[in-house]
Amino acid sequence: MSTSLQPLPLPASITLETPAVLRQLARAHRQLAELKGAAGTIPNEVILINTLALQEAKDSSEIENIVTTDDELFRGDTTTSLFASVAAKEVHSYAAALKLGFERVRAQKFLRLDDVLAIQDTMLADRTGLRTLPGTVLKNQETGAVIYTPPQDGDEIQRLVGNFLEYFHQGDDADGPDPLVRMAVQHHQFESIHPFYDGNGRTGRILNLLHLVLHGLLDLPVLYLSRHIVRHKADYYRLLQNVRDTGDWEPWVLYMLRAVEETSRQTIGQIYGIRDLMQSTKQRLRREYPKLYSQDLINNLFRHPYTKIEFIERDLGVSRLTATKYLTLLTTAGFVRKQKLGRTNFYLNEPLLKLLSS
Repeated sequence: MSTSLQPLPLPASITLETPAVLRQLARAHRQLAELKGAAGTIPNEVILINTLALQEAKDSSEIENIVTTDDELFRGDTTTSLFASVAAKEVHSYAAALKLGFERVRAQKFLRLDDVLAIQDTMLADRTGLRTLPGTVLKNQETGAVIYTPPQDGDEIQRLVGNFLEYFHQGDDADGPDPLVRMAVQHHQFESIHPFYDGNGRTGRILNLLHLVLHGLLDLPVLYLSRHIVRHKADYYRLLQNVRDTGDWEPWVLYMLRAVEETSRQTIGQIYGIRDLMQSTKQRLRREYPKLYSQDLINNLFRHPYTKIEFIERDLGVSRLTATKYLTLLTTAGFVRKQKLGRTNFYLNEPLLKLLSS
């Protein structure tokens, strides 16, 4: 089955903001605004980017059947190239791509084609760029039947991606759809263009978060959106295809808005949990071990749920001997639990790990 893609925006004859969509839109915006405020209560943004964004990377990858555990996930670190599995390495590459995109959007206030290519390349390291050769089709995973044939011509793909980026930057004027509705539409468009040989779904879900940052709906890319998609994966693919088959946008837009509302609410709970846990850890450390306490140490324990001597050395600027003493004291006092994995000693912030995996 093949569908001819039209450039964005959609024709005015298509009503996107139906009464049901407007009701759901209000709920999604309310939760998203609260999430934006909650993220601002964590002074060190790297903590959220290194934990919640990594969880987003894990679930977005799981949608593509790249499955890893929280233990494997947090034991890896991109600065040391130490990974517990191939899947964990792929998830960390996704997280690196998300961070790259976020840094560019925040610095530039826009996203170029080169930036999108860099995001996809950081995730997959394949340097193949946009598709230029025909033959890509989307199949039913159970039956093998072709359900959709995306554009095949390289020039057409290039034009459609350029049009997608124009829509991505469209201003929030009163005449156009709400930015959350536009996010739903443009995500469908990107997945339907299917511009890469691989990594389209993951790249498209990164672009969703960058859209929210670009349009001021979030300051950090911490919306745990893929959690909803993992839990409702069959609906995600069914509704993507339903728009292509029927032209009915309302179920798809409602699906994406509900994902924003539900994952915003869940992420708010996690952020406040991290904040409270940081505060209680800080108070106890200052009270019982004032000579050991520093804000850099607190940041390390929450930036790295699995920390180790090298991370303490790097983040606190101390010697290996001092870092070892710190972690020994923290283990004895019950702030962390020591676990030897292979030749490496890790020190687990178990309350944080429990919170992140809840």
